[in-house]
Amino acid sequence: MAKKKRRKVRIISCADDKRAAGKTGWIVDEGTPGPLTEGRWTVKVDAFWIGPILCETSEITPID
Repeated sequence: MAKKKRRKVRIISCADDKRAAGKTGWIVDEGTPGPLTEGRWTVKVDAFWIGPILCETSEITPID
């Protein structure tokens, strides 16, 4: 079974963790965000000291 490709994004800003601004990451969600995350995307940041964060659609931009 082929592994689903995750969407790579650049984090413009993030209210959840300000340190993530300017970094890249991958969207973890398999579907559109729902009420549990208040409509925010779960993003795994490409940085060792920053865990997964929640970002609004306006706070991220796709790279690929």
